[in-house]
Amino acid sequence: MIELLPDEMARVSLDGVVMNASVALVEDVAIGDYVVLHVGFALAKIAEDEALRTLALLREAALLGAGA
Repeated sequence: MIELLPDEMARVSLDGVVMNASVALVEDVAIGDYVVLHVGFALAKIAEDEALRTLALLREAALLGAGA
């Protein structure tokens, strides 16, 4: 998360794509936290190492899919 907004909203970034998402379902969120997003809602906070591993897998899957 890159910015906390009013009304339980936050600005989030994924590989340079910035969007607003609701954080109403997650307690104690802070700038710099990694969250699992689904259709504009943060569902859970996750550890940075887990988030970075997941992002690497998604990037790898995207590259493999592009060559198929």
